[in-house]
Order: sequence, then C-alpha cells, then structure tokens
Amino acid sequence: MKKVVLLVGFMCFVLNITIGQTLVSAQLKGTKTKAQISQAFSLPLIKYGAKFYKIMYKSPDAKGQPDTLSGLIAVPNIANYSFPITFYQHGTSDCKVCVPSRYTGSGGEGELGLLFAGLGFVALLPDYVGMGDGRGFQTYVHEATTVSASLDLLAAAKEWLTQQSIKENGQLFLTGYSQGGYASMAVHKAIETSHPELKVTAAAHLSGPYSLSGVMRDLVLQDKEYNYPAYLPNTILGLNEVSNDIYTDLNQIFKAPYVSDMVKYHSATISLNTLNTRLINLLKANNNNKVIAGQMLKDSVKQQILTDPTHPINKALRENDLFRWAPKSPTRIFYCMADDQVPYLNSVVAQDTMKSLGASDLGAQDVLSTANHGTCFTPAVTQTILFFLGKQILLSDVADDSDVNTDVNIYPNPTKDYVTIDHIKPNTTIEIYDIQGKIVYTGTSTSDRYVVDMSQMVAGNYSITIRNRADETIMAMQKL
Repeated sequence: MKKVVLLVGFMCFVLNITIGQTLVSAQLKGTKTKAQISQAFSLPLIKYGAKFYKIMYKSPDAKGQPDTLSGLIAVPNIANYSFPITFYQHGTSDCKVCVPSRYTGSGGEGELGLLFAGLGFVALLPDYVGMGDGRGFQTYVHEATTVSASLDLLAAAKEWLTQQSIKENGQLFLTGYSQGGYASMAVHKAIETSHPELKVTAAAHLSGPYSLSGVMRDLVLQDKEYNYPAYLPNTILGLNEVSNDIYTDLNQIFKAPYVSDMVKYHSATISLNTLNTRLINLLKANNNNKVIAGQMLKDSVKQQILTDPTHPINKALRENDLFRWAPKSPTRIFYCMADDQVPYLNSVVAQDTMKSLGASDLGAQDVLSTANHGTCFTPAVTQTILFFLGKQILLSDVADDSDVNTDVNIYPNPTKDYVTIDHIKPNTTIEIYDIQGKIVYTGTSTSDRYVVDMSQMVAGNYSITIRNRADETIMAMQKL
C-alpha cells in the first residue's frame, strides 16, 4: 500500500475528486494521535492515531431530487494495512448543523469516528438527509432516505479510499445509538434484503425506536407523562417532509398553542432542545402541570389515530417500522431498561419478532438496567466495541492466503479456566490484555490450535490479540 501523502500544514486542503459518480469532495479537518484518542475515551485498546475529513457526496433529498449531502470519515493514521469499514449512525441532533461533518476535534458524536478509527476501522458517519449541507428539513426516522444517505456515503467513501490508496478489506460493521440505532438497523435491513453485493460482518443496534407504530405510538397515545414531547412533532415533521401526505398545515394536526414553536423549529429558528422546553412548559400550563405529549394533538386527530389504521400517521409509522425482518449476520441489540426516552420494549419487540422470523445469531441485552437514555450510551457502545473486535480482521500488505488467520475461533467464552484459540497459523503471537490495557499473557503458537490457562487471572473482561506478519485480530474474552 502506498502511504498517503498529505499537506499537513494546510488543514483546510480540499481534495476535489473528478472521477466517480458519487463523491464530490473530501476536506481534511484534523488529526489526533493515539494518545489523544486514548485519553479522550479512557480506553487502553486504542491502537492508532486518526485523521478525519468532511466528505461531500451526491445523494437524493427528501423529494428524491439530486442533492449534495455531508458526513464525516475517519481513517487510522497508519500505512500498510487494509481496514474494515464501520458505520456509526448518530443520535437525534439538536439542530441542522449539530452533525458529525461539523466535528472539529472535540465534542459531539463525531468523536465516535475517532474512536473507531483508533481501533483500526475506517469510520463513516452520515449527517442524514436534510441535515448538515443537505437541503430542507431532516427526514427523521424515515427508512428509505436514511438508507439512501448511508449507502451513497459508502459508495463515495470507497471512491475516496481508492483515490488515497487506502485499502479496505471487505468487512462491514454497522452501529448507531438512539436515532442512530434506528438508522443502523435500517441500513442493515436494506443491505440484507436488497443489496446482495454487500455483506454485513456484524451489527449492533443501540437503543433505537424500531417499533414506531407500536411502542412509540402507544407511548404518546396512552396519556402517560413523557418529558420529551418534541419527539412527536419531530417525527411528524420528518415523515411529512418526504411526501406531504400527513398534513399541509401543522394546524391540521396540532392544537394552536403548540404550533408556533413547531414552525420555528422547522425553520431552524430554534433548536430541538428549546422546542422541547417550550412544549413542556405549555403542556404543564394546559394540563394540570402534567407533560402528556398526546395532548398536543387535536382531539379529533388523536381519535382518528386511535381508531383508524389507515390514517396517514398510522400508515407512515407502520411503513417505517424496522423489526419485521430477520438478520442473517451476527447481530446484537443493546438497550437499558430504565431508558426514559426510547422505551426498552422497542428492543424486546425487535428481538422477539426477528427470532420468530428465523434470525439465529441475534441477541438483545440490557447493558445497564438502571441507566436512562443518556447514561446508557457508554455501556452500549462499550459492548459494541467488544463485539466488533471479536470479528475484526486487519490485513497487512504482505498478506497472502497462506499467512492469514481466517475463521479464528475462541472457546469457551466466557471461561473459568482454559480457553482454546482455533484456526490460526503457526508462529502467531497471542497477547492477552486486561481492561486497563496491561499485558497479562503472551505466547506463540506452533500449530493451528493454542490453549491458554486463564485460571489464575482475575474475573473480568479481557482482549486477546492474535497477530502474525500478515494480519491481526482482536477478540473480546470474559473470565468468570
């Protein structure tokens, strides 16, 4: 692989691409060292520094017309390896420009691009349709435009990686949190049902609203208190942006006191958090100090939604549900039972339905039962990293088929004493790290199987690095 040559002194240097049909440009935004990324995340597993770029690419807008969308791409700052690609889909944004492409080195979910690049992935973070540099209002929780924005970013990224002589090894990982959990599942479904040319290596969907027409609809219609009422207009505004089938005037859907602030949010005059605060205050004033999101709906509209399955809102929600399919690739759904914004039942419904439809390598896990939506983020992402590292392969330029440790298997996992590492090449180095990043074991294989005695190690989570001159695999391991 040729080493990427960049004019580091010009941090705003733009790479204008003239070939290809999707990529428009890529702009270097900054560089982080391995130490900086490790410190930012307090994670000893970080292996590389990273460079991150704002990427512009062609993709349809909400109405299907040609547009230029934006996103973030982060790459490991090391030559002579080919890398897997990871999508990280961001959560609900406070404003149109509160998106990964605007990341400048600190704050926001753009940080996750640096995290995954530091772990040895090429990370792709789309802004979504109507966000960042895209036209119009965001198509919030709309399946088709979520997919088009992501798959077009993938095509643009592949063009750019080729231009920069950065190799990708064919592995593809998908993840995202909250709205991003919805987005990652939408992309996963699209790839497995409609894009046989692509293959998902593993996916982890985190705390997403997969059941729009069930769990999320019931949350609003059952007159329960809910301190995030802005999600209701955000959903209706976003779905209506595509076809205008739900309303032509917001006053057709919502009671008058609430409409003016919704209009201000739609026109980007106020942020989503400001809208939420104002709606809370109005709801309390109009409903005996209670925050019941469904009270914003006109009474006649609410009754129609409750009784008429063909109502445009019911139809739009049902069309954008994401749980009625069965993933084929290894899939995890991580959530927290105390989630106060996206009820955990979204994840339970998704798991149960998908398993009934034939999904085999699928698991849903409550990663921290006491965590709310905000505090669930860290344990959910941590479990995702451990899951992905167990599937990741990094290939060097010296690799050939006789060198590579393919189909590496570790068992039993978890273990109380011995662990066996199978399907490796002779002269492979085995290193075991504790959660603090300290090496607690090292050895070298002499055959295709290697056994490690972990009986004297303390209980906890470990990472096992399996490395030879051609490739490197990092897998998560639990000692009971």
